[in-house]
Amino acid sequence: MDLSRVTVVLPALDEAAALPAALGSFPPGVDLLVVDNGSSDDTAAVAATAGARVVTEPRRGFGAACWAGVQASPGAEVVAFADADGSFDGTDLARVAGPVLGGQADLVVGSRTIGARQPGAMTVFAVVANRTLGLACRLLFGVPLSDLGPFRAIRRDTLLALGVRDRGQGWPLEMIGRAGQAGLRVVEVPVRYRPRAGGASKVSGSLRGSLRAAAAMAAVTCRLLTEPSRPGARPIPVSGRPAAETRNRGAGR
Repeated sequence: MDLSRVTVVLPALDEAAALPAALGSFPPGVDLLVVDNGSSDDTAAVAATAGARVVTEPRRGFGAACWAGVQASPGAEVVAFADADGSFDGTDLARVAGPVLGGQADLVVGSRTIGARQPGAMTVFAVVANRTLGLACRLLFGVPLSDLGPFRAIRRDTLLALGVRDRGQGWPLEMIGRAGQAGLRVVEVPVRYRPRAGGASKVSGSLRGSLRAAAAMAAVTCRLLTEPSRPGARPIPVSGRPAAETRNRGAGR
């Protein structure tokens, strides 16, 4: 499998302590791009020392950082996204990006809830919340998921054609919702997950962070369900089966 065709975008906010292990877990030859999202520590310097490309996105927001990474990788065939906090194992990249590279899927989502989780890696609240979001994706967008996992892969041209607009915590959900509405093949695979370096998550580790993320995703859902179809929208590039057979399905369940 030629993983040199993949760019891995890692949004990072004050992740200097976690980055060496996070970046070091990925296979050699993979294009690693760290997006410094306004860090106050040495995130950018540590990432560069570890051999990653670094771009800066001063506008705070998970989606803003992801989008900056996409824009900074015009030559990438497939773009993968992963957290920079060391919670994911980069050796799972082949499992996540492989179906996209091989034409078996248009979007692959790595599931932490069906994968091997180390004790303490996810709170009970986080597991329940993500399973609930997965059920919502099934009911509202026809995409069966067990987890709204941030470790995912998609062809860059397909992502651009989806027109994901959210630049905050709603980015992952909007990507899945738009993929479902477009009839793309969304596949779920199990990935390993371990406790993040540096303490609790900035999102699920606090009530305030969890509520802000929930509000962002609720807003995205309402927008997707109420916005009119976009006239003249670009066709979504897909690989493999004809459009009539391109349906969403889960894997690794």
